[in-house]
Amino acid sequence: MADIKFKGNPIHSVGTLPAVGSKAPDFKLTKTDLSDVTLKDFAGKKVILNIFPSIDTGVCATSVRKFNVEAAGLPDTVVVGVSKDLPFAHKRFCGAEGIGAVVTTSDLREGTFGKAYGVTMSDGPLAGLFSRSIVVLDEKGTVKYTEQVPEITQEPDYAKALAAVK
Repeated sequence: MADIKFKGNPIHSVGTLPAVGSKAPDFKLTKTDLSDVTLKDFAGKKVILNIFPSIDTGVCATSVRKFNVEAAGLPDTVVVGVSKDLPFAHKRFCGAEGIGAVVTTSDLREGTFGKAYGVTMSDGPLAGLFSRSIVVLDEKGTVKYTEQVPEITQEPDYAKALAAVK
C-alpha cells in the first residue's frame, strides 16, 4: 500500500508499483477505437505508462500533453495513458488537443490494471480511481523506473521518466 495525499489529506493505494528490475504485469486495456491492447502489443518498444485519475482534470490533461510533446521524438518508444475514463472521454480530449503521440487507454473491461500495478486508490474522495504514477519499461517489459507521485494534484517528474527511456 502506498501512502499518498490528495490536497494534503492522506489516502492510500491498494498496493505498490512493480519493483524496478521486475517483469511488468501484463494488462488488457481498451483504446479509443474500442479495440483491446495488451502489454505484448508493445513488445520491442520502450513503454512509458502515464497512469492518472481522470483525463478531465487539469494535472492529468497536462501530463498527457507534456508526454505527447516530449516523447514524440523518442525512437522505439510509446507512451500509454491509463485511467478508468471511458474511451470516449480519451478520444474527445485527444481530438480537441491534437494528441497523436500518446495511446490513451481505459481499464473499463477487465478492471484488473489498478490492482496489478498497485495504483487503485482505496480511500478518499477519489477512491476507485488510479493514483498518479509513472512506470517505464524497456523493450523486454522489464520495469526500469517508477514514480508514485506523492500528492495527486502534482505533476510527475517528466525528466526522470524520459531519462529512463534514453
